[in-house]
Amino acid sequence: MITPEELSRLEPRERAALLRALIALHHRPDPLADPRLRMRRRRGLTFLLTCCVFLIPWIVFLALTLPVRYTAGQWQAAWTGFDIALLLALAATAWAIWQKRQLAIVGAIVTGTLLLCDAWFDIMLSWGGPDFWTAVLTAALGELPLAMLLFLAARTFVHHTVQVAWTRLGMEGPAPPFRRVRLFTLLDEPVLELRIDDLDSPRPPS
Repeated sequence: MITPEELSRLEPRERAALLRALIALHHRPDPLADPRLRMRRRRGLTFLLTCCVFLIPWIVFLALTLPVRYTAGQWQAAWTGFDIALLLALAATAWAIWQKRQLAIVGAIVTGTLLLCDAWFDIMLSWGGPDFWTAVLTAALGELPLAMLLFLAARTFVHHTVQVAWTRLGMEGPAPPFRRVRLFTLLDEPVLELRIDDLDSPRPPS
């Protein structure tokens, strides 16, 4: 049994190697290596790519056929319902942050996206009308800054979560950039190899 005093005498590199060795003893296989999950992943990718291919001609069709002006029913219900959804998203995000839950990441992204949509439709639907500059001012001073703040918060939450996982894997230094972080295992290459020999390697002179 290694005592806390013995651990404190190890160098950071040695403690990191020991931590990787201990994690490797209980390491679970990469979930993405499961053939069933790989099949679901391929189906999901195929579905998403099909949607992208379908949307291109659909957008062109709408751009050529939709009227410039259109009278819509249930205008009040549409905007009231949208603002209720925005309120619920804001409240859920605040609750998740208060409770320190990972749900805050999803909430921040969803709420930021709703704010961008709100600004877009406010400006575009008031174009040329008396409320146009009010919509622009509201977007510039309220909706867009709050959306950017929420996106930055989501990025910060993810960054710190990855950094904590990186450290608990026994890895030294900062975590990799978010664009390189892999699902479930952080990196493509294995990082949980059993490397007891690192503990026996000669220490550099102090």
